[in-house]
Amino acid sequence: MKNVTIATAFAAGLGAAVLGLAAPAVAAPTGGNADATISQLEAQGHRVVVNRLSGTPLSQASVVGIHKGGDIRSTVRDDFNDRTYQNTVTGSLYYVDVK
Repeated sequence: MKNVTIATAFAAGLGAAVLGLAAPAVAAPTGGNADATISQLEAQGHRVVVNRLSGTPLSQASVVGIHKGGDIRSTVRDDFNDRTYQNTVTGSLYYVDVK
């Protein structure tokens, strides 16, 4: 019974840690400079699709909305442990509305 309790607590803690790490990636600022926001998302490993709502250049445009799409999955090689992990989430797709 003690082993089941420890395993359950560990699984719950691991799930909370994963969700806690994922939350900051979603918190991209709106209303800010479009160039900076797009660069920030791309630096975090995400792919960005820009939806232009005006003809304003990105360097002068403002972000009016960010919508998260699906996850980007790929194969990741762990040389330290000599393992390969398939179907690993390596980023997300974001749709950024700029004006």
